[in-house]
Amino acid sequence: MTPTTTTGRTGTAERPQVGIPWRTSQEERDGTRQKLDYYFAAVRKAGAEPVEVSLRQPANQLQEQVAGLDGFVLPGSPADVDPARYGADKHQKTNELDDIRDSTDLAILKHAFRASKPVLAICYGCQILNVYRNGTLVQDIPSERPKSGKHGHTDLPPGESRPDAEHSATFSAGSRLASLNQAAEAIINTSHHQAIDRPGSDLRVTVKAGDGTIEGVEWTGDSNWVVGVQWHPERMVGDAFSERLFADFVAAVRRAREARDVSRGVHGGVVQKA
Repeated sequence: MTPTTTTGRTGTAERPQVGIPWRTSQEERDGTRQKLDYYFAAVRKAGAEPVEVSLRQPANQLQEQVAGLDGFVLPGSPADVDPARYGADKHQKTNELDDIRDSTDLAILKHAFRASKPVLAICYGCQILNVYRNGTLVQDIPSERPKSGKHGHTDLPPGESRPDAEHSATFSAGSRLASLNQAAEAIINTSHHQAIDRPGSDLRVTVKAGDGTIEGVEWTGDSNWVVGVQWHPERMVGDAFSERLFADFVAAVRRAREARDVSRGVHGGVVQKA
C-alpha cells in the first residue's frame, strides 16, 4: 500500500479541535472575550485546542467550519433562548434574545448529533440543548417558581469581583456526572434565572438542586458523549470535579475523532491507498 498524506491531520497525537461559539453577537462585535476565555482555558488544560466559532458567518461557512471540528462546548450567555423555539410566549422576565446565537448553536447540535461528535453544553448551552431535543424551559425561576432557592447572580458583568453564588446538588446513581463527581452530592456554582422545565427527548436528568431545579442532563439516545450542565465548571478553576468533567469530554472527543479516522482509512495522519 502507498500512503497518501492528508492535509488536515498530523497523527492521532494531534490535539483535537473543539469549537466554541461566541457567547453573544454583541460580545463578538466588541471583541469582549473575558468570559469566553474561561472556556478556552478549561479546554486547553484538558488537552484540546479551542476554536472560535463566529456567530456572524454565513450558514454555508458555518457548516464547513463545524464539519472540520471534533467536538463542541456550548457556553453560557446573558441572552436567553427565544421562547418561540419551544412554543411559548415570551415572559416579561426573559432577557434579551440573540437569534444568531440560537441558530448557531442549533446548527452545531444538528451536525454534532448526526456526526456523533461530543458536546459539553453549559448554562445557556444546556438550555438550548434541551430545546433542540424538543424540551421546554422555565423562563424565570424566581417568578415562576417562587419557592425555589436562590440560583445566583445572573451573568455578572465583566470585571465584577463578586464570587459566584453556590448551592448543593444531588447526582443520580450510575450517571456519568455522578461517576465524575465521585460522590452523590457536590457544591456547584450557580448563575442562571432559567432552567430546564420538561426534559427533551432522550435526555436523562442526572443532577438536581435541593429545590428540584434541573442542573444536569445526559444524552441516552446512542453512545455519543453529550452532557448538559446548568452550572459553570469552566469558572471553578482548580476544582477536581470540574477538571475531570472537561478531561472526560476531551477524551471522548479524541475517541470519536479516532473512530472517524479509522472509518475513513486514516492511520497515523496518512490515508492508506491500495
